Amino acid sequence: MAPRRPILLNAFDMNTVGHISHGLWRHPRDRSIDYKRMPYWLDLARTLERGLFDGLFLADVSGVYDVWGGSPDAALRHAIQVPINDPAVLVSAMASVTRHLGFGITATISAESPHTFARRMSTLDHLSEGRIGWNIVTGFLDSSARALGQSAPLSHDARYDRADEFMDLVYQLWETSWDDDAVVADRASGIYTEPARVRRIRHEGPAYRLDAMHLCEPSPQRTPLLFQAGASPRGTAFAARHAEVVFVPNQGLKATAQVIRKLEAALTAVGRTRDSVRFVTTLQVVTGRTDTEARERFDEYRGYAQPEAGLVQFSSAIGVDLSRFGLDDPVSGGSADAIQSSVSSLAGQGGKPSPTVRQLLAQMPLGGRHTPVVGSPAQVADEIEAWVDEAGVDGFNLVRTVSPEGLEHFVDLVVPELQRRGLHKTAYANGVWREKIFGTGQARLPSTHAGAQWRDLSQQTP
Repeated sequence: MAPRRPILLNAFDMNTVGHISHGLWRHPRDRSIDYKRMPYWLDLARTLERGLFDGLFLADVSGVYDVWGGSPDAALRHAIQVPINDPAVLVSAMASVTRHLGFGITATISAESPHTFARRMSTLDHLSEGRIGWNIVTGFLDSSARALGQSAPLSHDARYDRADEFMDLVYQLWETSWDDDAVVADRASGIYTEPARVRRIRHEGPAYRLDAMHLCEPSPQRTPLLFQAGASPRGTAFAARHAEVVFVPNQGLKATAQVIRKLEAALTAVGRTRDSVRFVTTLQVVTGRTDTEARERFDEYRGYAQPEAGLVQFSSAIGVDLSRFGLDDPVSGGSADAIQSSVSSLAGQGGKPSPTVRQLLAQMPLGGRHTPVVGSPAQVADEIEAWVDEAGVDGFNLVRTVSPEGLEHFVDLVVPELQRRGLHKTAYANGVWREKIFGTGQARLPSTHAGAQWRDLSQQTP
């Protein structure tokens, strides 16, 4: 048998009190209310690097969940991703206490200007020495659109059209504006940058206008490692063109495998190979030294979870106010402009009816719509192995439970078992984040990637 490729392993978190496992912040050993203090994050980064995690993936939203009851009150009351701080400002500090851990941050295109965003990401890539990634999000919340002065968000497919234009602009800023040898830093002559090797980017399109050079010299990766999750046909096409790590929804082994096959076909259609992308799904783990200890811990955690708060978040994900439904009312439909993986999950599978509110609550034992893997290290590793072998996933975003002990248990108990099976690395590879994932010498976007077309445009007039 050929040796296994180690899985990708990211911690899935958010610069907030309550991320996905709603209510667990109430647990007496949970420290997530310290999210405003830097030691909380520095300790987390050190723990993840000790466990040889590939990255810390920081989700984000730029609005509040106010579909439930037509008000943000429930989200505020239960700390459902509010209050929430900017994830990008955490990176420099955490990078300073680690050497290898990558940092993937979510940034919503509708809330960003291409020029200023490109500068922020290049700055973080410099300061982390090439360990920054970007989760590309198009946005879907009405509350976010209103915060940006818009009456409503763009329609689903229009958001992706705008995102394609945004991507072409930031690619040009990162890949085209400065030649590799533009910076000479010649102390004797007093010349730091050769002006002829820097060029302005000119663009006039449906959504953006730009006439400016990039303000940052080339960073270690140029373009940050690119993450994306797209389940709709338009989202799948966008992911096939841009993503290097694709988040696929955890819909069970068989359904997730089908999603991956669909994405593989989309990659082929745009001239990219399966090996040019890594597929990652979410996983929530509660473990202990024995199965009994793990199940006792799960029961303890469950006593603090608030599945009702999970419904508040899910209402915004599907664009339907679930507060109007009775416990045994079936939930179907959903907005065409909401999160399509969430909407499609309501469709009855195999002729089964759509789930009721009561059934949705049962799917949220730890406050979020995840089925936790509960068991000893060997049992958890068996589940991970099945996902790799049967669904074809390359890695996992590990969902936060009680913080920080949930991740500490995984690092101390599960990681050694994964290493014993050849499923997890025993040492970090050298290089920037893209090289750690795709191999030495692959610090830049590969030639088959859409962003690479902007790499050699030195014939443009500076």
